[in-house]
Amino acid sequence: MNIMDFNVKKFAADAGTFLSRAVQFTEEKLGQAEKTELDAHLENLLSKAECTKIWTEKIMKQTEVLLQPNPNARIEEFVYEKLDRKAPSRVNNPELLGQYMIDAGTEFGPGTAYGNALIKCGETQKRIGTADRELIQTSALNFLTPLRNFIEGDYKTIAKERKLLQNKRLDLDAAKTRLKKAKAAETRASSEQELRITQSEFDRQAEITRLLLEGISSTHAHHLRCLNDFVEAQMTYYAQCYQYMLDLQKQLGSFPSSYHCNNNQTSVVPVPSASSNVIGSSAMTSSGLVMTSPSNLIDLKEGSGSRKARVLYDYDAANSSELSLLADEVITVFSVVGMDSDWLMGERGNQKGRVPITYLELLN
Repeated sequence: MNIMDFNVKKFAADAGTFLSRAVQFTEEKLGQAEKTELDAHLENLLSKAECTKIWTEKIMKQTEVLLQPNPNARIEEFVYEKLDRKAPSRVNNPELLGQYMIDAGTEFGPGTAYGNALIKCGETQKRIGTADRELIQTSALNFLTPLRNFIEGDYKTIAKERKLLQNKRLDLDAAKTRLKKAKAAETRASSEQELRITQSEFDRQAEITRLLLEGISSTHAHHLRCLNDFVEAQMTYYAQCYQYMLDLQKQLGSFPSSYHCNNNQTSVVPVPSASSNVIGSSAMTSSGLVMTSPSNLIDLKEGSGSRKARVLYDYDAANSSELSLLADEVITVFSVVGMDSDWLMGERGNQKGRVPITYLELLN
């Protein structure tokens, strides 16, 4: 027998087997043939494996969305992974925001309160971006990779053996059907021999499938450890972010913060930190200049004279009616009838505008 004859006979045998299975499957669906049922334990194992596969896929995909919300970036990472190449590093959203803040603060001026605050916020955002990158890398390695290995490895093997079991079951039931239809003694003997063979093959395949399916419990235990790693990575990330923001809040607390109303001329003036020198105290400054008392402030507000004042902090004017200030400069201030009690009129050369009194140190 040459190779061609062997291949033709093998093809004919495979085609006959396929046709026999198709006929058996169709008759089962139409209720015209009996079907061998799997034992309850095996059915439960199959159901557990299918349930594990479905939920593992959902959890894995949603975790990927959580870690990388950009769908285009996820597609790019998927392509690079399939090509077994490392995806190019890209700036993430917190890092990009941080860089914008730093650039803006640099342009506004690091010496101004707003510019300095922007730079500090930008640095913190970049640190959060680094922590975010570490979370993604750790989660991908310790959580997503094991889940993906199960879907693309263990479950594919289970699915393959399960399909093979289904085919063996169809062969067994087709052999039972042929035995029932056999009339002649010779045909019946041949059918009985075929039934014994198909029963043996079915039993062997059922045992192989059962052993694989019982490994699902080990898979659950492994995924539980991976889940704990994921939770620990998230805990580390959020703890880092909390500490970064706490440090930033403390740094920003040293700046006077202003809240300006755009609809009228009245502005709410912030109060600098308690450790700073503020109008109303009677302390001696490091330069030897005595700050005014509340009574001196009242005299200034009620009188028509002007006074010199040293600027304590940088101040950016909110609108054209206000005067921007630089720390340590000396300006002339005076009151204007009807002006809010938290404000004075400031004058520097030919520039004039409202200034907040909490930013000033009146000089004797």
